[in-house]
Amino acid sequence: MVAKSSQRVLVWQWGRRGAGPRIAVDLADGLRRLAGTDVLLCLSDRAEILQSRNAPEAVVKIGTYSSVRGLAGRLLTAPWLRMQLRRIVRNFRPDMAICAMPGPLDLLMAHVLRRMGIPLVVIIHDAQPHPGDGHPFQVLLQRALIRRADQIVTFSRHVAEGLASGPHAAHCPVLSLAHPPFIGTAGSVPFAHAGTPRLLMFGRLLPYKGLDLLAEALPLVSHAFECRIVGQGPQSPELQRLSELENVSVENHWVAEDELPRLVEWADIVVLPYREASQSGVGAMAMASGRYVVATRVGGLVEQFSGNTHAVLCDPDATSIARALETILQAPPPIGLCVDNGQAWENLARNILASRDAA
Repeated sequence: MVAKSSQRVLVWQWGRRGAGPRIAVDLADGLRRLAGTDVLLCLSDRAEILQSRNAPEAVVKIGTYSSVRGLAGRLLTAPWLRMQLRRIVRNFRPDMAICAMPGPLDLLMAHVLRRMGIPLVVIIHDAQPHPGDGHPFQVLLQRALIRRADQIVTFSRHVAEGLASGPHAAHCPVLSLAHPPFIGTAGSVPFAHAGTPRLLMFGRLLPYKGLDLLAEALPLVSHAFECRIVGQGPQSPELQRLSELENVSVENHWVAEDELPRLVEWADIVVLPYREASQSGVGAMAMASGRYVVATRVGGLVEQFSGNTHAVLCDPDATSIARALETILQAPPPIGLCVDNGQAWENLARNILASRDAA
């Protein structure tokens, strides 16, 4: 038998790639920085981050799926997966469990935790799905998971208020905390390359990200620039229009975990021309890397970037976006202190634990 420490926390996320596994790893690292805290990290055996340069050293791997057909097959083995999860939980004996981002198999873990009397904290990133983002059944699964949670954590007051006004989290306390950065780099400062200024829009290339607004805004910018649109999304008229603009390239592909720091450091300005937003992991990454940010005043972006000296907020229209870009290109404001990534995740972990202790 292992002696029980003051706090034992299970953190899991079973996505294959993207923000989910990254958040789980960073949150687990933040928890480990706290004295008297034992952490068990559980990821999909297919998680891309397991193959990255910064792969976590200690992790329990769960067999998941790589397609809709694979998910259907995995659900057929739900009783065996539930037995595996029960064994993991029984052996570790957590005082609480944290789901870093909801996914299709999480209700199995929630069932195990409820049967064993272990409090469940769920980090919810969107109160409502964005247009073209996710599938209808994912919304239903998230709502079911919220109803089983003992506490909800969000990365913006915007999302917290959206949940609090709905029926699904009515019984559950909602804690709003700042979005820590995923990846930061202590590389060169913006414009140090002394070449043509570099603009970057990075992330999922979906309509709500304001691709049309950026396509209208860039021709209005009189200052010279080079712009890259990088990420993955369906082909669309907006992407086609962007690709036809002078000095603009569209790179429609998935960006691997290890390529992210170099991509963000390439940019002088990261542009978030969104029509709606809960918060922005890309923006948090940009700020941590000392990049300038232009973001529209929508959703959680306002609270995320207000008060940051190297972020300019603007209205979600082409003229305002172009004006904000010109503001930085013509007279770049001072760059503030970069965020300490490890400290930010430690603070998040401490606040989650403190909130549960106070419950």
